[in-house]
Amino acid sequence: MGEIEWPWQYSFPPFFTLQPHAETKEKQLNAWKSLILEYYRTTKQAVVDIREIDSSPLFNNTSINRKLPSEVVLIILEELYKSGNAIPLDKSKQRWLVYWHTLEEWGEIIYNWAQENGFAGSVCTLFELTQGENTTDQEFYGLDSDVLIRSLRTLEASKKAELIIFDDNQGVKFF
Repeated sequence: MGEIEWPWQYSFPPFFTLQPHAETKEKQLNAWKSLILEYYRTTKQAVVDIREIDSSPLFNNTSINRKLPSEVVLIILEELYKSGNAIPLDKSKQRWLVYWHTLEEWGEIIYNWAQENGFAGSVCTLFELTQGENTTDQEFYGLDSDVLIRSLRTLEASKKAELIIFDDNQGVKFF
């Protein structure tokens, strides 16, 4: 897990208050989207729980005593949903899955790795993909299992792979 480099806005108190001016608000939301994706990439996390954001250093800058309100976090997550970088995990939209690559991009990254490393026509366990010795230098190493499965489903849809999930066995066959 890496160390996050906070952008200058993170120490700027108005960054934690939704701006009323349309152009400023758009820039602010874009900066928050970038920060959230970078934070989740660096920390290898994937789930945002709106009910727990007060304890997250991402949404709570204690050095300037500022917190991003949950309503604003929800607006940003909705924007990430539109760009294919987040999806709600429940109907009340309290828990979200966030991914710094879209699911299709993740699928292609994993598929390209499988092709380049001779795994076409063979089966890999999901554990091997995210925790195996062959993937320690890959961006998908340590990837959240929900994000992994969802990205592999995009490969299934394009007939590049088949998920194999039964009992406690989870794997993928690459074509």
